[in-house]
Amino acid sequence: MRLTHARRATRRSRRFTRRDLAVLGVLLGIPVLLDIGIVWGPTVASVGLSFTAWDGIGTIHGVGGQNYDNLVHNYPSFWPAVRHNLLWLAFLGLIATPFGLLLAVLIDRGVRFSRFYQSVIYMPVVLSLAVVGFIAQLILGTDQGVLNTILGNPEHPIDWLGDAHINLWMIMLAAGWRHVGYVMILYLAGLKAVDPALAEAAAIDGASTRQTFFHVTFPALRPVNVIVGVITVIEALRAFDIVYAVNKGRNGLELLSVLITDNIIGEASRIGFGSAIAVVLLAVSLGFVVTFLVQELRGAKEG
Repeated sequence: MRLTHARRATRRSRRFTRRDLAVLGVLLGIPVLLDIGIVWGPTVASVGLSFTAWDGIGTIHGVGGQNYDNLVHNYPSFWPAVRHNLLWLAFLGLIATPFGLLLAVLIDRGVRFSRFYQSVIYMPVVLSLAVVGFIAQLILGTDQGVLNTILGNPEHPIDWLGDAHINLWMIMLAAGWRHVGYVMILYLAGLKAVDPALAEAAAIDGASTRQTFFHVTFPALRPVNVIVGVITVIEALRAFDIVYAVNKGRNGLELLSVLITDNIIGEASRIGFGSAIAVVLLAVSLGFVVTFLVQELRGAKEG
């Protein structure tokens, strides 16, 4: 008994050696330095460069808020890009994400061939959005595209990707196809972790299946909701490769990420102006993410 107490006291009083501190410093310091150098360093630099005029080679000239003024008042592609990004966010958040949750609930209830469904629905997630864009061209293209071939109108095919009135919606469907599988897997993992006793207790109290889900199961998925919500915002606002693969983000597919690329590494390099667009995109992203996290944390405290 005394030996056990002595061991416990030894464990409590054990201090980190210099070697332990060195190992911790390396294991923690390297990721922190990489994060600062790769993420936060360029972010802070972009904020600073957004108040300058620089072509990447010559002298940097401070211009104050002129880049932001030109962006809002003299750059015709800016507001359409903002609108397209918000539509993208609304589509993923209000249609693709709930559909992924629905599929997760159906599969979690033990439908036949559930493993097969999981594999098929999740398969697009392993593809990059650029590859999804190429697949969209094969399906929606006017030149022997699969959809136009099925519709059987070869002389007057519908220009799904060239018509500025519909191409954004078709590309969002393609991006949503990939997003649904990701959301489904996340919610499936969350549903497996929910205590079945909660649903059983609700059923005993007379709650219907729908009431049990919305008042018992879904609130228990709050940690997963936070992850899915943040991922949805990031996926919607950083969308770039799929539209760039289709038509380089033009003719109805303008997005803020495309404008950043066009201005920073385009033919006329305007790094200061492109950085201003990047700062706007960062502010919009943080606004949505922070608001969502605050609401979720407030709901968790109230619950």
